[in-house]
Amino acid sequence: MPDNKKINLWQTIALAVGTMIGASIFSIFGLGARIAGSNLPLVFLISGLAALFVAYSYAQLGRRIISNAGPMEFILRGIGDNLITGSLSFLFWFSYVVSIALFAKGFAGYLLPLIHLPANAIGMGLTELGVILVFTALGVFGSAAVGRAESFIVMIKLGILGLFVVLGIGSIQTEQITPALDTKGIHSILNATAIFFLSYMGFGLVTNASENMINPSRNVPRAIYLSILIVTLVYISVATVAMGNLPLPELIRAQDDALAVAAEPFLGNLGYSLVAIGALFSISSAINATLFGGANVAYALARDGELPRLFERKIWFGSMEGFYLTAGLGLLFALMFNLNGIASITSSVFMVIYLFVLAAHWRLRSQYGGNPTIIASGFMIIAGVFILLLHYQWQTSRNAFYGTWITIGASLVIEFFYRGISGRGFIQREFLKLEENAEKLTSKVLPIQHLAQKIKSD
Repeated sequence: MPDNKKINLWQTIALAVGTMIGASIFSIFGLGARIAGSNLPLVFLISGLAALFVAYSYAQLGRRIISNAGPMEFILRGIGDNLITGSLSFLFWFSYVVSIALFAKGFAGYLLPLIHLPANAIGMGLTELGVILVFTALGVFGSAAVGRAESFIVMIKLGILGLFVVLGIGSIQTEQITPALDTKGIHSILNATAIFFLSYMGFGLVTNASENMINPSRNVPRAIYLSILIVTLVYISVATVAMGNLPLPELIRAQDDALAVAAEPFLGNLGYSLVAIGALFSISSAINATLFGGANVAYALARDGELPRLFERKIWFGSMEGFYLTAGLGLLFALMFNLNGIASITSSVFMVIYLFVLAAHWRLRSQYGGNPTIIASGFMIIAGVFILLLHYQWQTSRNAFYGTWITIGASLVIEFFYRGISGRGFIQREFLKLEENAEKLTSKVLPIQHLAQKIKSD
């Protein structure tokens, strides 16, 4: 692919930032206020630090392994082609489906009150379907179009959030943001960290777009670290201003559009509308980035032999069956679970992927580089957060707990039968690239041979 059709460093960062900010600041900010209380800014800091341990492995491996399969390519090289690897490929694709459900639900939660329509099941469902359809159509125009659109959306979103912070910082009530570090407060920090760890999951999209990037060996690590830094600063600033201006009970009561409500004390009705519009841009960018990342994952994994052939399309939503299956599953999750349930299931699925990436990096560290202490620490931290999340699900939402294990179990069952029926397995990208290079060389050699034969005959 020529460089003028590839995405550059800042467009890649925009994809990651667009996904991460849409995941938490707007979609589940009210949920975070309910779980963490005044400790929410601290939760964002702790979650960001934990994410850096996983990001380290993504950056180290991603700068050397250039594949839109991203973490699945890492796992394949570290663990090999087996039932676990195959089931993780299904689980990885499915994580995007659940993420799309989370974002679509958050979009509907802001749009319907803004245009004064009832947030009933029909309205939510139609809104979720509509927004997925719009950004699916955008994806047809390719990675460069997605990158340009994402950069534009992210600039608008960051501008609105920046205005929110600048105008609200002077009216913060410090007693409302003072961390509570007693036993109950620490317990709330741990629970909230388990949920809000997904706030940083967007950095993984960088590796899922590496084949479409300019100079990926240099830009993959830069995009990962810079996106996490930008998002952490935004999260902490916005959370501090929101909680410092609106009492906690009111934030909790607002839930679905909490951040827009938090703008009313210092900006009035105009503030609500402004932030709600920013939320729509923000969540739109998250859907845009996730659909693009999911499309690359689905194509790359299908090419490598780990997803059914119906996904084997460069623009996989271009096939109606692929579109209906993904959109249908996303809508199903949006309708079956509330934001709490969807958020915790999404976080659980990503943590399983992260644990296997860290395990793969441990085995590949001598070949691709990596500090063993950082890798081992990251594995223990993510394993601890995963256990905390499962405990939180059991205590607060048994449906989410069962949904997590059903999702993981279903991926194993699907892979078991699919692998047995199809007999397909992973093909590492390096072999495919050799084939592609051989084809290109052949296409150049054959005309030369033909010309030589013609000259000889003459």
